[in-house]
Amino acid sequence: MEKIKMKTPLVEIDGDEMTRIIWGMIKDELILPFVDLKTEYYDLGLKNRDNTDDKVTVESAEAIKRLGVGVKCATITPNEDRMSEYNLKKKWKSPNGTIRAILDGTVFRTPIVTPSIKPSVKSWHKPITIARHAYGDIYKATEFRVPTEGKAELLFTDKNGNETRETIYDFECPGVLMGQYNKDSSISSFARSCFNYALSTSQDLWFSAKDTISKKYDETFKLTFQKIYEEEYKEKFEEKGITYFYTLIDDAVARVIRSEGGFVWALKNYDGDVMSDMVSTAFGSLAMMTSVLSSPDGYYEYEAAHGTVTRHYYRYLKGEVTSTNPMATIFAWTGALRKRGELDGIESLITFADNMEKAALDTIEDGIMTKDLSSLVEGGVTVSGKSVKSVDTATFLKAIKAKYMENSNIDPKK
Repeated sequence: MEKIKMKTPLVEIDGDEMTRIIWGMIKDELILPFVDLKTEYYDLGLKNRDNTDDKVTVESAEAIKRLGVGVKCATITPNEDRMSEYNLKKKWKSPNGTIRAILDGTVFRTPIVTPSIKPSVKSWHKPITIARHAYGDIYKATEFRVPTEGKAELLFTDKNGNETRETIYDFECPGVLMGQYNKDSSISSFARSCFNYALSTSQDLWFSAKDTISKKYDETFKLTFQKIYEEEYKEKFEEKGITYFYTLIDDAVARVIRSEGGFVWALKNYDGDVMSDMVSTAFGSLAMMTSVLSSPDGYYEYEAAHGTVTRHYYRYLKGEVTSTNPMATIFAWTGALRKRGELDGIESLITFADNMEKAALDTIEDGIMTKDLSSLVEGGVTVSGKSVKSVDTATFLKAIKAKYMENSNIDPKK
């Protein structure tokens, strides 16, 4: 069997803990046997990030700008406990936040749906795509621990040296401060990315924030979306028969729960982080959600939307076999390979990605799945009438490979 040839490398960004283990398993089982894989490798494991003073994170983002497409494993954003566990020099910032700040753009997250796994919200009949702004806000914030009483001020100095000051708070005791920011250019890119995605998928677009409380920060997002919609997209939306509307985030949450799904929900950076976890879990599992960062400059970064599965990693280190769900990481690889195929005009690479995703979903419908999914199938029987069998990660990946070869009429003996 001749392997599929690639022209341009992918930027391969390795990560941490159990997802790092699964990363290698997916490559060995599902990709390398079929694709002559070309990648430019960056190790964003926490130890290497610490050894390089996190320069490797910046280098990986710059590589995506150079090569166009990257695929990223889940990584650790260290807290105080991780500082001690890994003996770190400092609490390095979120690698996702660093990469997104360099690439700009929007993260689109959509649940991976399959007939036998029903959403917890019974009214949801179609996937809900979260469009998460991928720049600034809390992920690039400057924080300060207030040691004693005193006055905190917000100071802005313009290019001519003129200063504007506003009092934040007169502290009568110790406390904490945070300064966060965003840019009109990035907010505009976010809006256009969302409008374009909604048009390309023929779905309604919702945007929500909290402008009643944040009368300058969140209101800037609201007004930017509305202005761009009115000037650039309103007629296109009307021609497609789709709608755009803004509502407060608390109202949006209520509307989402009562909806049937099938729309794009645009959110600021932190809001999108939280709500994508809510949506993915309600549709089945955190490990059942695709995630792609789409930059206005035409760069793409595919990743799993979940964390590093620490609990399973500690069990793995003890020699225990785990049933960790690899679906989101599989779809990160297939998404990146599909986009590489589209950009380089390699139809066979696009077909491979499509067929591997189908094989993964077919395997679940055959009743073979990881433990987190088996408990979600009502009555323990799939829609196709197959009894559910909970298997470990390695067995699940082997079953996907066998299904792919069966669907593709590949003789396993050759």
